[in-house]
Amino acid sequence: MSTDTLQVVYQRPDALTPALTHYCPGCTHGVIHRLVAEVLDELEIRDKTIGVASVGCSVFAYNYFNTDFAQAPHGRAPAMATGIKRVHPDSVVFTYQGDGDLASIGIAEIIHAAARGENITVIFVNNAVYGMTGGQMAPTTLPGMRTTSSTLGRNVATMGYPLRVSELLANLEGVSYVVRRSVHDPGNINKTKKAIKTAFKAQLMGKGLALVEILSSCPVNWGIEPPDALKFIKEKMIPYFPLGDFKVADELKALE
Repeated sequence: MSTDTLQVVYQRPDALTPALTHYCPGCTHGVIHRLVAEVLDELEIRDKTIGVASVGCSVFAYNYFNTDFAQAPHGRAPAMATGIKRVHPDSVVFTYQGDGDLASIGIAEIIHAAARGENITVIFVNNAVYGMTGGQMAPTTLPGMRTTSSTLGRNVATMGYPLRVSELLANLEGVSYVVRRSVHDPGNINKTKKAIKTAFKAQLMGKGLALVEILSSCPVNWGIEPPDALKFIKEKMIPYFPLGDFKVADELKALE
């Protein structure tokens, strides 16, 4: 084959470092990292962006994004992001959090950051388990779903119901943008990228807290193969966590 006709059609965003990620095979954290990085490049805000990593599978996010980064204690990313944004109001600040970090020990932090209308962007990755610590039941674990700490399946009579975080936060006045997306197929990956871009634009426009919840796969802790994990998102997670827009400020609707 002649190399004269070859051309580069896919390359690493400037906002991603060359570091190999530690994520398990089939995990979609890597896809989401790339989407965030592409948005930072396209909006030309990489040099003034500060990310806040959470505790959980994404704890090493600071190794993968080519931006300034801070590491927050468990659940405290919105509080740390609040302080960073207030000290550096011209910076673009985002948190990258899993469901265990945001919806469990960090639920108070995200609710109060949202209620205050902090002008930050939140990337909320929901894979329905505590991934890093072995796949225990999380606040987002589905009814009947087996985990290492709910081996017979989540029983809502004794364990309660999963939290629908986007629906909860959409009721708060300080929030400008709350949507739920997924990365289980190319079409939804494209929609997720558009939502991430809108969430960053909301911050650039000073509209208050913007959150994108993204349904993500965890084949290792779910005990299934990666292709089946993508089917699980479509067939099991989306019916309980429906995709859609839960709050979009009028000024942001034109960006959709």
